[in-house]
Amino acid sequence: MANRKTSSHKADTSATLQKLITDENMVILGHVNGPHGIRGQIKVVSYTERSDGLRDYPIWWFGKQDEQWIALHPEDCSVSGKYIIAKLREYNDRLSVAALAGQQIAVPRSHLPSLPDNGEDGYYWADLIGSNVINLRGEILGQVTGLLETGANDALQIRLPESTRVLLIPFIDQVIANVDLSSREITVDWSADY
Repeated sequence: MANRKTSSHKADTSATLQKLITDENMVILGHVNGPHGIRGQIKVVSYTERSDGLRDYPIWWFGKQDEQWIALHPEDCSVSGKYIIAKLREYNDRLSVAALAGQQIAVPRSHLPSLPDNGEDGYYWADLIGSNVINLRGEILGQVTGLLETGANDALQIRLPESTRVLLIPFIDQVIANVDLSSREITVDWSADY
């Protein structure tokens, strides 16, 4: 609580794909790790609180923020370790679904449960993007540009002020001291020189 090139697969030209250009705010709920098996399944990393939380949505939008999203229909979703394995109705083979590798999976914010603006009852990862990150000493570390799954845990991706350097900070209770959505500020127990 995060490319797509149009495949030559015949489903891309069928009426089953909805290309969506929208002003509505999309909330990133996961990304495609890659294909799984030979029948058009994908391996998905979910950013939802429950590992199977993406299964609650009958349509997933694939793409990148601020670009065109493509609506696809997940079927036969199951949890396998830290991944969701999903068969997409529009794809039937490994080669065609491989084009989705690295794509973000989102849903329109209007499809998500409402959360209070203060973040005390939870927040969506998308709400953290652009927040300033300061440490317990009051040092400004930078601004959140993304959230990444690093294997052991999730991490805030921070762009350092006036630099192209990126800092990764573990998104775990021992490090994240406070998240204040109203002031767009995250306080961390982390040194500027880590």
